[in-house]
Amino acid sequence: MTRQPSAPATVPGGHPDPADAPVGAAARVTDWWRDAVIYQIYPRSFADGNGDGMGDLPGVRDRLGHLRDLGVDAVWLSPFYASPQADAGYDVADYRATDPLFGTLADAEAVIREAHRLGLRIIVDLVPNHCSDQHAWFRRARAEGPGSVLRERFHFRKGRGDNGELPPNDWESVFGGPAWTRLPDGEWYLHLFAPEQPDFNWDHPAVQDEFRSILRFWLDLGVDGFRVDVAQGLVKAPGLPDIGRGEQARLIGSQVLPFFDQDGVHAVYRSWRTILDEYPGDRIGVAEAWTPTVERLARYVRPDELHQGFNFHYLSAGWDAAELRRTIDASLTALGPVGAPATWVLSNHDVVRHRTRLGGGLDRARAATLLMLALPGSAYLYQGEELGLPEVTDLPDEVRQDPSFFRANGQEGLRDGCRVPLPWDGTAPPYGFGAGETWLPQPDDWAALTVAAQTGDPTSTLELYRSALAVRRTHPGLGAGDAVEWLAAPDGVLVFRRPGGLLCTVNTTAEPVRLELPPVRQLLSSRAPFAAAAPTARPAPPVREIPADTTIWWAE
Repeated sequence: MTRQPSAPATVPGGHPDPADAPVGAAARVTDWWRDAVIYQIYPRSFADGNGDGMGDLPGVRDRLGHLRDLGVDAVWLSPFYASPQADAGYDVADYRATDPLFGTLADAEAVIREAHRLGLRIIVDLVPNHCSDQHAWFRRARAEGPGSVLRERFHFRKGRGDNGELPPNDWESVFGGPAWTRLPDGEWYLHLFAPEQPDFNWDHPAVQDEFRSILRFWLDLGVDGFRVDVAQGLVKAPGLPDIGRGEQARLIGSQVLPFFDQDGVHAVYRSWRTILDEYPGDRIGVAEAWTPTVERLARYVRPDELHQGFNFHYLSAGWDAAELRRTIDASLTALGPVGAPATWVLSNHDVVRHRTRLGGGLDRARAATLLMLALPGSAYLYQGEELGLPEVTDLPDEVRQDPSFFRANGQEGLRDGCRVPLPWDGTAPPYGFGAGETWLPQPDDWAALTVAAQTGDPTSTLELYRSALAVRRTHPGLGAGDAVEWLAAPDGVLVFRRPGGLLCTVNTTAEPVRLELPPVRQLLSSRAPFAAAAPTARPAPPVREIPADTTIWWAE
């Protein structure tokens, strides 16, 4: 289906009208999320509107034009709620307030309005597994002591051992160390992440009621959906049983654990879906769910639950043709029966940027991006990948702020490297990010990577992204769908066809390969020059050379 540009219409409250719902610069009547390109903004690192070195909502609003010009369809905002910032805002003290670090609630509303004016949708992060230890409920529960009815909204337990000196079970925090902290009154509380992030007890009706109210609060302000943080974690196994082994963080995403991916979570999301469906404009829910298999991920996106689920199995795949093909096939096979679109992602705020992670530099990163954007379904971009930013691997210990960096045996603790503020213009830090020193230091050699430096350069990563998204919006062989047709290819190479006349070739090897292709015309290459020369009347040669670490789109 070819999508043509259209000016966005709105209903009262500034939300796009469902009869003319904008998706980027294009209009879709329904199901915009099935092939949307969604751009993640990490607010503290996107743009600084007040010059304090920390990104904020006014900075986001002022730079939304960059995303319109890039050609994305929607923006996902990482948390900007009121928070002590023990875990970069994923420790929420008030779900209906904006942290002064990022601005005011009026600033949040202004971002939503401006995004809609530009034809962009807004998805906000929702953190339902845990809150901050400064949340009003937890502060009162802690102050009232054992027996408080507020403690029933969390997981408070007596300890084991002769005097309750041992944690209630052997669960470990994802960040490392025990998942339990003991209060001076002798009781322990559960926190699967930092001690400042107590887990809610989702068996309690008050917790369920509160989050239904939070959903309505933000939907009434006009947001287009929610990315659900730790979507697999809300419900814990009855009795909170031991796991029986250590290094539990390594098990996440490989097996069902008593604190993750329990069947009871699905009743929660069925309840939420009824609320989302009450609002016009196709409001959506997106699951951040680490599951052992894509088949289990598919359960989160059944027709009466959430709309999309992050495909971490694809993100975890290496730059290997056979592995990529297996992962793509498994994803499409699992999601087809439930009617949900596949999602594809290469980078986010929790993983090493794919330019560095895939080990092949900029050429391989560009090739991986063009492959991802050719696959059927929806794609997620992380801020800065359109600039070809590498992971910053040499941050001094004294500037790091990732809480897992300060704890042993958990995550790598190196997530700060993908969170360094973006370079917008200029030849030295802060590269137009703001007026002064940034909250994480920027490298001194990023002058060539700024938005300004890359704009108009036909060999730049930014112009490749702009070209790819422009082609993706208009070519009938790109976007929504649920299948690819694989063609014969040598080891290390992928060749597939999409309905609508698109052929994609991917060379994951370190050497150029020669392929015999059907009659095709080159649309876009991940290697500069990206666009092919104007077509001629001469017949196309049947054998084409594909450079190393290169993806090419062809029109049949």
